[in-house]
Amino acid sequence: MVPTSSSSVWASVAYCHGISLSLPRSTGYLSSATAPAQPQERILRTWTSCRRGRRRNEPMGRLMLIKNYFESYLAVASTVPSVLCLMANFLLVNRVPLQVRVLASLTIMLIIFVVMTVLVKVDTSSWTRGFFAVTIACMAIISGTSTIFNSSIFGMTGSFPMRDSQALISGGAMGGTISAVAALVDLAASSDVTDSALAFFLTAAIFLGFCIGLYLLLPRLEYARYYMRPVRQAHVFTGEDHLPQDSPQTPLLAPRSSDSSTPPLCPILKKTSGLGFCIIYLFFITSLIFPAVSTNIESLNKDSGSLWTTKFFVPLTTFLLYNVADLCGRQITAWVQAPGPKSKVLPGLVLLRTCLVPLFVFCNYQPRIHLQTVVFRSDVYPAVFTTLLGFSNGYLSTLALMYGPKIVPRELAEATGVVMSFYVCLGLMLGSAFSALLVHLI
Repeated sequence: MVPTSSSSVWASVAYCHGISLSLPRSTGYLSSATAPAQPQERILRTWTSCRRGRRRNEPMGRLMLIKNYFESYLAVASTVPSVLCLMANFLLVNRVPLQVRVLASLTIMLIIFVVMTVLVKVDTSSWTRGFFAVTIACMAIISGTSTIFNSSIFGMTGSFPMRDSQALISGGAMGGTISAVAALVDLAASSDVTDSALAFFLTAAIFLGFCIGLYLLLPRLEYARYYMRPVRQAHVFTGEDHLPQDSPQTPLLAPRSSDSSTPPLCPILKKTSGLGFCIIYLFFITSLIFPAVSTNIESLNKDSGSLWTTKFFVPLTTFLLYNVADLCGRQITAWVQAPGPKSKVLPGLVLLRTCLVPLFVFCNYQPRIHLQTVVFRSDVYPAVFTTLLGFSNGYLSTLALMYGPKIVPRELAEATGVVMSFYVCLGLMLGSAFSALLVHLI
């Protein structure tokens, strides 16, 4: 019999871990997005401001060289470790215990954020290049370890009922919303970028420590122990030979073989190909628009000088509105789960989101070089379009991510969760790459 006495406690734990999935990355990024300038410029200003007391005779050419290539280094440090760690995590699913992977990744992230917090108050003007290398290395480590944590936790919840996966995914949206609100508060109240960086890094470090404690709490919950118990070794399957893991006829208590090996990738890809396409295309369209295009849409009333149309326009209409809409879309899946995993309506709705691309392009995007026409001449339009982008992303992606581990046998659920995380990463990578092309076309 399935225990239910601690199910609500576990759902809360999953929700908090969902927040920790997005909080470490969004902390640094959204703090950079509180200015209307390009995000990489604000990150660079934060980085240089943390280098307190820069000497007057320090060569400016060195700083300009770092500025020119900062975005490229940042992209490589974020993308390459994520892909490598995703592949490594899939190979280690049956070799390294889940607890080791989760606690190790959380601990490493906590250490890195503590180091970054300390460096905010350290004068690093005498070792500019060294500090830059340390910064990029920290970003790479955080990107890789957060990917391992993300895919491992999502793989673990694949063995739980769908409502628990939904809580984890919704928690991820809440992390982005918290960071967006914090960025707005920082923009309105703080004048010192060094103090802002200290507050963001310290908050992330405290929350990561809190999540380590929550994960250690799981073995004490009877509900969690029931779904985390070992199952038999994953094996190759074809067609419809096996029933979904939620079927009462699916064996649950068979012990895992001592001869652990890599989970069968091809059968998982075959089973999840339809949902994989939906996830990849969903995040492709989202990252194609957000933030490369949406953050460059200016208010048509910018010349009025109002703070709402200048300083707060992008943080409000882009980051906060998107994250709130995304959170609402994910939360609704707790009550409404339609269309189903085999429905043709799901990929149809995913493809329909392509229409959002021209809608954003013909808002007041600036600067415009090739396309001079602005069709939507009101500040209401980008707000509405951002809401549609966030809500559709949250609702449809949550459905696809919840369905994935449920259409395979339970012994493959964790590995399938890792594969679903790879679909997300692939979609984000493709969208980010093509967003540069889209910006140049405008």
